[in-house]
Amino acid sequence: MTTAVTEALADAQEIRLERGRILSALLDDVEALADSGALAIQREIVAYAQGGDRLFTDMREQVLLNYCTKLRLLLEDRGARLEDLYFVRKAAMRRARAGFALEDYINAFRVGQQVFWDALLERAGASTVGHEAALSLVGPVMRYVDFASTHAAHVYAEFQKYAFVDDHREQRDLLEHLLAGEMPASGPLLAAAHAYRLDADARIIVATAISSDRAAGSDALHAASAALARAGLRGAKTLVVARQAEIIVLPTLGVDADPLKMCDRLEAVGVRLRREGIPLAIGISTVAGGVGELPRAYLEARAAMECLGGGDGVMALPRLSPFQYLALRADDTARRLVDPRVRAFLDEDRARGGVLTTTLRAFVSADLNVRVLAQRLHVHPNTAHYRLGRIKELTGRNPRVIGDLLELVVAIALSPR
Repeated sequence: MTTAVTEALADAQEIRLERGRILSALLDDVEALADSGALAIQREIVAYAQGGDRLFTDMREQVLLNYCTKLRLLLEDRGARLEDLYFVRKAAMRRARAGFALEDYINAFRVGQQVFWDALLERAGASTVGHEAALSLVGPVMRYVDFASTHAAHVYAEFQKYAFVDDHREQRDLLEHLLAGEMPASGPLLAAAHAYRLDADARIIVATAISSDRAAGSDALHAASAALARAGLRGAKTLVVARQAEIIVLPTLGVDADPLKMCDRLEAVGVRLRREGIPLAIGISTVAGGVGELPRAYLEARAAMECLGGGDGVMALPRLSPFQYLALRADDTARRLVDPRVRAFLDEDRARGGVLTTTLRAFVSADLNVRVLAQRLHVHPNTAHYRLGRIKELTGRNPRVIGDLLELVVAIALSPR
């Protein structure tokens, strides 16, 4: 290794150490830094100056979260992801509800960033290595600011478009009509129904969602409502109403639209919200063939959501087969009807890694073809035959006999995961 290369590596190491020193010093002083950032925003942006103590406290908390997140990512030397910015969506919603202009909201990011950068330069000092360390942070800092401010602007505009207000009486009244299976007779409610394409013979899906986070408040539900309102296919306007702890979504489908695509859209919103700290349990109904079927579809959506057992995620009935649905909705009596020998087999196999259960599922998927089963499991056909024989030996049921196979498949579906 040449002397020049050795010196370059030494310089790079020295700069990395100096970067760490600067960032650690900022993190040690982050509370005071947040005070400075919040005061600068209040001083330079009139809307924040007029907001009073409650707004200042909330804004200062957001500045602190922003600085802490930025410093942690810089110290870890990685870029920001949506889950890192979990605090942005709820804050954006609060600013939108308070009537802040988007330019004021984004300008606060600019002011806060300037305070942060000034503090960074101050701690870098006048030394050459401090100067180089500060220069090496320009790119990562700007990438964080760009990602965070773009995300903030997006969720702010999303919520603003949704235009949620506490007195959303028209939408709630419309929802009550529809969930009773009735179209409004005339007037503003009928016009609103047409605006959402909720005609008497429309194809409609009902989705119902609750937060799986018991600590979630109305802010989280309102923010989630704004995101779900944009889930409609082809830019269609979607009726979304938050009532108490539940969000109800009524997306419409075109004449030939695939309901699975709507399920995918709703699931994508759920995944994004979970990454942002708003986990939802979402149940999705089968397609209602007109407003008259909405009461049935709403009950389906609630039943689907209950299948999640209090956790977050999506249970979409259009994705299930009748057998899968019946297994999910089975009661304790159905489970007690499983032969104790079969139940013991499933418990033991689960404890051993589930090899035989996996083999049985794959056997069904392979249309009872042992050669195809062996190919899919990447085992020798003799191994596949042995496993099927072992299942017969342990359960008293022959997987090659349809009646026995059905009993085994049902027992697997009813067993705990």
